[in-house]
Amino acid sequence: MQLILAPMQGLTEVMYRRVYSHCFPEAIDSAVSPFLSLTHGNLEAACKKIDDVLPEVNTGLMPVVPQILGRETDEFVALANRLSDLGYTEVNWNIGCPVRRVAHKHRGSGILPYPQEVAEILESVLPRLKCRLSVKMRLGYADSEEIFRLIPILNQFPLASVIVHPRTGLQQYGGSVDMDTFRRVVPLLLAPVVYNGDINSVAQYMSIRQEFHKLQGIMIGRGIVRDPTLPLQIRAAEGTLPSHLSTDNLPQQRRDMQMELLTAIAESPISMEAKTRKAKEYWCLTADGFGLDASQRRSVLLKRTFGEVCQTIDQLLQIAV
Repeated sequence: MQLILAPMQGLTEVMYRRVYSHCFPEAIDSAVSPFLSLTHGNLEAACKKIDDVLPEVNTGLMPVVPQILGRETDEFVALANRLSDLGYTEVNWNIGCPVRRVAHKHRGSGILPYPQEVAEILESVLPRLKCRLSVKMRLGYADSEEIFRLIPILNQFPLASVIVHPRTGLQQYGGSVDMDTFRRVVPLLLAPVVYNGDINSVAQYMSIRQEFHKLQGIMIGRGIVRDPTLPLQIRAAEGTLPSHLSTDNLPQQRRDMQMELLTAIAESPISMEAKTRKAKEYWCLTADGFGLDASQRRSVLLKRTFGEVCQTIDQLLQIAV
C-alpha cells in the first residue's frame, strides 16, 4: 500500500519535498503537488506556476503527480499534455478543494453537485490526454450523498485512481471524517481507491489499512507536516522501514527537520515578509510536537522579523523535550 504526501497549498511545494526527502529519504512513496490553477481558463498564469513540478528541481526527490484545478477543458488538456511532455505519466484533477471562492465557480468541490458537468469534462479531456488521469475529491459539496451520483460517471472512465477525502466541501477541515459513507463508497468504485483525511497517528493509519486492505494507498497531509517522523513510525509498524532510516531518536529528527526547513525558507527567492509568514505557518502546524507550553509556542508568532522567528525557534528547540 502506497504512502502518499497530500497536496497542501503553500506548504508541500518542492521546497518542503526537497527538505523532507533529504531528512527522510524513501520514507514516502510519492506526492501529489499543490494545484496548478486554471483560473478563468488562464493557461498562461497556470504555466507560470509550473516551476514546482519541473523535473530538474524534483530530481532525486519523492515521485510527484502534478495536480490541476479547473474546469476549462482545452486549457486542462494543454497543461496536462505539457506536463506529459516533461515526462509525467499521470496528472491529478482536483475536484475536492473546499475554498468557497473556488467552489462557487464550480471548481474544486463546487462541481460535485453537478454530475453532468463532471461527465462532460471527462468526456472532453480524457481522449485527448497523453497521460493517465486520477481524481482527488470529497464526498460532496453540501451533502455526502452527492458522491453516489458521481460514481456511475467515474466508473465509465479509465481513471488511474480516485482519492477520496470523506468530508464535504462545506465542512472545510472541521468536524469528523464520514467513515460510514466511505465504507459504502469503496466497493462501488471501479478505479483504485486512495484514502485521504485525518491520519495523525500510527494507530489511525493502521486502522484504515486493516479495514480497507484493498486500497491502493493512504494519503497524509497535515499529519506529516505536524510530525514529519510519522511515516517512519508507520514504516516501523509495518515492518517496511528502510535500513537507512531509524526511529531511535524521533525528537531530534523532528528538530533537525524544523531547522532544515528554516534554512530552506531563508534561501528561497521570496521577500523577507513572505519568509516570515511561511516560517510562522509551518510553526503553527509543527510546534505541538516539541513538548512546549502554549506561551512558548505563541512567542514565535509574536516576532516581527524572519531573523527573530528563526532565533526564537532555535532557542525553543534547544530546550524542547
